[in-house]
Amino acid sequence: MLRTYTCGQLNISNLGETVTLCGWVQKSRDLGGTTFIDVRDRYGLTQLVLNTDTDASLREAGRQLGREFVIKVTGTVVERSNKNTKIPTGEIEITITELEILNSSKIPPFLIEDETDGGEELRAKYRYLDLRRNPIRNNLVLRHKMAQEIRKYLDGLDFIEVETPVLIKSTPEGARDFVVPSRMNPGEFYALPQSPQTFKQLLMVSGFDRYFQIVKCFRDEDLRADRQPEFTQIDCEMSFITQEDILNIFEGLTRHLFSTVKGLELGNFPRMQYADAMRLYGSDKPDTRFGMQFVELNDVVKGKNFSIFDNAELVVGINAKGCANYTRKQIDELTEWMKRPQIGATGLIYARHNEDGSIKSSVDKFYNEEELAKWSAAFETEPGDLILILAGQTDKVRKQLNELRLEIGSRLGSRDKNKFAPLWVLDFPLLEWDEETERYHAMHHPFTSPKPEDIALLDTDPKNVRANAYDLVINGTEIGGGSIRIHDRALQSLMFKHLGFSPEEAQKQFGFLMDAFEFGAPPHGGIAFGFDRLTSIFAGLDSIRDVIAFPKNNSGRDVMIDSPSTIADAQLNELKIKTTVSPA
Repeated sequence: MLRTYTCGQLNISNLGETVTLCGWVQKSRDLGGTTFIDVRDRYGLTQLVLNTDTDASLREAGRQLGREFVIKVTGTVVERSNKNTKIPTGEIEITITELEILNSSKIPPFLIEDETDGGEELRAKYRYLDLRRNPIRNNLVLRHKMAQEIRKYLDGLDFIEVETPVLIKSTPEGARDFVVPSRMNPGEFYALPQSPQTFKQLLMVSGFDRYFQIVKCFRDEDLRADRQPEFTQIDCEMSFITQEDILNIFEGLTRHLFSTVKGLELGNFPRMQYADAMRLYGSDKPDTRFGMQFVELNDVVKGKNFSIFDNAELVVGINAKGCANYTRKQIDELTEWMKRPQIGATGLIYARHNEDGSIKSSVDKFYNEEELAKWSAAFETEPGDLILILAGQTDKVRKQLNELRLEIGSRLGSRDKNKFAPLWVLDFPLLEWDEETERYHAMHHPFTSPKPEDIALLDTDPKNVRANAYDLVINGTEIGGGSIRIHDRALQSLMFKHLGFSPEEAQKQFGFLMDAFEFGAPPHGGIAFGFDRLTSIFAGLDSIRDVIAFPKNNSGRDVMIDSPSTIADAQLNELKIKTTVSPA
């Protein structure tokens, strides 16, 4: 090794030792006849000292070092007179006797400090420099620790890690596939897997009753802060189990991670029906760090000649605790925020519970004091509270109110990143109607088993068929989801029929799986966690980009390596492909 210690390793117990360190120059400071240099590696930072009285030529060489120069130094560990208690090496410094420049550096395009002056696009272009910064490096160290603990926990429960193919068959359900042309099979394409779903089910048929994989998945979809075209799942499947077994094991995994990685002991995770989540929070991934549950008002407000309420399918609101002091200007701003195209509300009704006990609303001419008192009773308001109400079509107004609830929660400081509220959401609908294609789609995927007692409803009332499906939610973010799978060819064929597949289409796309079901497929089920999202929650981040070493931007581009990019005509000719790019 070129070094005897790392830059984060030395302390007061090493006084008097002659040591050799390697690393990057963080900064240097000239003070009279002495130069101080901070040298950094991924383990930490150590202060170096060069003194004119000791070796003038060596000190002059040290003064020529620029930021991010790579150096090797040898010297003696001495006690610092001005100690820095904020770092592990802050009690010592190295008096340098030898200095070697291993590589020089251009001036970096941004400060490589915890607080940098580099914008997001610039840091993405020079991601290899951004990764030198403590916050980003610490996120990747956190990710590493979590991966190790996941493997340790699952290995302790007899799970076997099995790699599944990356070049697979394109399927029509779910998000768009990324496709890969096959040179040896002109005109035919592989797809990159959106998940290893069919392969892990085949592993169950093969008798591997406990499988897991920390696996790359790919989806060609529009991106936002918590999405990437390639992402990582903790993918798991088990045979001869019930839903309860899966919930217990993977709640145990989550609690194990919080305990070993964050030092937090969580109790049992609450459970909530999908229907209740939508009714009380307007979301299948409710943030339960704070209350503010929805209150439905149809029975309280209708029939008073206020057309907005009378004509609405649902009138529903929230109690914003302590917000009665919002000014009219603040409420108008909140109303305009709700009217943005992303949310699409047409207006906002409010009522204040004043400190004197009176209730004043924005629709006082339609509702007298006695009627407003019923509003207060429904919301259980106290003096100082503000009632916020929306009205409209049920599904739309619930989604709009969910956005308002989260916004008010943020403004009130109720969404603390250091507080964790896990929740299981159970019994999702099996199918959801797609207006564009005018047919049902699988809410999760086509292999999800319906509740046995609901199978008969597939023919008569498909929208009310419940799935044997479950999601784990933490702080309003879906961390993972899974289901008990269909393991019988007849039921799988029936499912494909209700999803609009002809028998021929089903056989072409998924015949390999249905054929496998005829060779003694065991009952099985599983779950997949979004590893990037889970890590970002542990790191207290809103975006998953900073827990990924080399992420893409919102356009799906890697600006560091300039990808995606065109390829040479010779490659296209080999693939028997011609490209024509139509205008947008």
